[in-house]
Amino acid sequence: MREMAAIVRGRVQGVWFRGWTRETARAIGATGWVRNLPDGTVEILAHGTDAQLDQLEAALWQGPPLARVTAIESRRADTDAPLPDFSVRR
Repeated sequence: MREMAAIVRGRVQGVWFRGWTRETARAIGATGWVRNLPDGTVEILAHGTDAQLDQLEAALWQGPPLARVTAIESRRADTDAPLPDFSVRR
């Protein structure tokens, strides 16, 4: 199992980015969470296979229709602690 921690920059708050990320991650089969940060970015922690995380990261560049992603900073690591679902955190 792999873990991806990512910060997404651009117009990503107030455009349904968190809900869209949750639905996209669930469709891919990844687990984890997504939340808004006070600086206007979105933070994501996702668990899955490398293929699932590749697919999720590629999808994040598209985002929902009103979003405009300008940068994604991500890192990956091995993990032994899978998460049960993909959720939106407040």
